[in-house]
Amino acid sequence: MLGPTGPVAELLEGYVARDGQQEMARAIQRTLEDGGMLIAESGTGTGKTLAYLVPALLSGQRVLVVTGTKNLQEQLYFRDLPLVREALQIPVTTALLKGRANYLCTYRLEQAETTNRFEPAPWHEDLLRIRRWAEQTDTGDIAEVGDVPEKSDVWWAVTSTSENCLGAKCPRLTECHVLQARGRALAADVLVINHHLFFADLVIREDGFGQLLPGADAVIFDEAHKLPDLASEFFGTSFSGQQVVNLCRDTTAAEVSEQSGIAELPARVDATKKAVADLRLALGRDARRMPWLSVAEDSGFKAALENMVTVLDDLVVALEAAAVRGEALTSCWQRGSDLIQRVHAICEDPDAEFVRWIDITTRSFVLRLTPLDPAIAFREKMLAGPKSWVFTSATLTVKDDFSHFRTRLGVDDADTAIWQSPFDFSRQALMYLPDGLPEPQSRDYTRAVVAVAEPVIEACTGGVFMLFTSHRALRQAAGYLRAQDARPVFVQGDAPRSELLDRFRATGNGLLLGTASFWEGVDVRGTALSCVIIDKLPFATPDDPVLQARAAAMQQAGRNPFMEYQLPTAVIALKQGVGRLIRDVTDRGVLVLCDPRLRTRSYGKVFLQSLPDMPVTRNVCDVENFFARDATAA
Repeated sequence: MLGPTGPVAELLEGYVARDGQQEMARAIQRTLEDGGMLIAESGTGTGKTLAYLVPALLSGQRVLVVTGTKNLQEQLYFRDLPLVREALQIPVTTALLKGRANYLCTYRLEQAETTNRFEPAPWHEDLLRIRRWAEQTDTGDIAEVGDVPEKSDVWWAVTSTSENCLGAKCPRLTECHVLQARGRALAADVLVINHHLFFADLVIREDGFGQLLPGADAVIFDEAHKLPDLASEFFGTSFSGQQVVNLCRDTTAAEVSEQSGIAELPARVDATKKAVADLRLALGRDARRMPWLSVAEDSGFKAALENMVTVLDDLVVALEAAAVRGEALTSCWQRGSDLIQRVHAICEDPDAEFVRWIDITTRSFVLRLTPLDPAIAFREKMLAGPKSWVFTSATLTVKDDFSHFRTRLGVDDADTAIWQSPFDFSRQALMYLPDGLPEPQSRDYTRAVVAVAEPVIEACTGGVFMLFTSHRALRQAAGYLRAQDARPVFVQGDAPRSELLDRFRATGNGLLLGTASFWEGVDVRGTALSCVIIDKLPFATPDDPVLQARAAAMQQAGRNPFMEYQLPTAVIALKQGVGRLIRDVTDRGVLVLCDPRLRTRSYGKVFLQSLPDMPVTRNVCDVENFFARDATAA
């Protein structure tokens, strides 16, 4: 099927058969036939997508393919699956299922139109566009709407969540796009979903959605390196200011349509919104993650939190009385009750297995209760689920060792295999480790990184990525580099990620500055990306509350948190960033790793030994010669 003269080669122009791809496909086929778990690291260019889709479709089983992003989800469903299905010539049904918030809710659209007069003018225009689209869509997938901004406030009003959905009591149930999408999903042999949706089914088990996992024979995870952090998020408890604000908005809309007659309800909505805003102000101006203990005894925080809980409780009491007037008000009462339970659970002293912390964003906050080790809960769910599990990614090992991933996810008994990238990094790439940089904690470090990068950028005729470990460093570097006029400069935050990447590709010699979201899931081939410059080793922030709590628990158990947790996590993150450089057999490029700790600390060898084997230089003249050879060849 995947050989040089097989059906896939006949259909896919430019297809190159790879031994690693075929070996990986056979290993996945055995796992699907025999059951059990397989963890497979598949280097960039191996062709892992076809390596798991071909055995999945041939298996005759019901398979969930779980991806990290919606973009990859759509690529799988609209490009890769149709190709494999045509090549194999077998009658396999497929479906794509996204989370609730990706589908229009016709009932909430009507509600939004009823309360439209309370909203600003841009809202009215967006709502009209959505109404015109709603009359003709078959799927209700809001990705079809190209003329309403993705971040428009109107979307929260015309889509549903598990919290505000009326379920079987919805007056527009027969027109429900979510229900229709789930119907297609339950009937499919191969279903493509994303990580968040998988965990929602695994943990939340919302009504009408709990049949996905029990009905599957196998689960295949792509981008599996993201799973441990997601497991921590979903196996914990959270309470956000935005949830309360949305409840207030929906309560106002429900009151307009159902007229409860509870006179104090509007005033309690207003008091609750103010209390949420006051609590955000009490947490300070900066966006950050902070331990609960750092503010637990702060009088301003304690007073704001107690006031918010009190007024939210008052709102829920009023909603209980109003609930008899309609389903929308009943739903709001139930949501409010759930939020009260959550905030009380978080405010109480947690068990030793959990860490309590606060995630502060620019406009809101999230109170969180996170398990220190999600592995036990994930393992229990797995054992009660499908018989076969496949975990694959380009970055799962540290020096070819899977221990870190296996331990964090509770899959110590899984089979493992590595298929290295078929790319010739010894010929296609050069690693530059510049001399003379100060220690990363130095005040002038970012300026020094830019100084080191400038001759590299000048020598490179193609596009350049500069990847940073913090937004602060990104902003500083952008300030230094915007003044140069040799090439277009694109900075994360100036435009949506997809738009920045499109413009970067089209330019051909752009300079793009990005942080975390640009370290992975970005595919720019050819000379449009000829150099990747990374400012620091991507260690987690030392004052991160979850990291601190996990490190303390590991120390108490006599373990080494740096070697067992912090270092492996950083290695995998670095491998993701490095993976942006060489994306095809014809690509050539220079990798610049600026952090002097790669040479001055003993653990630097762990990073270097985990990366593809390529020539290393400490002389910028070698970089200039590398690019000069490319320019001459062109």
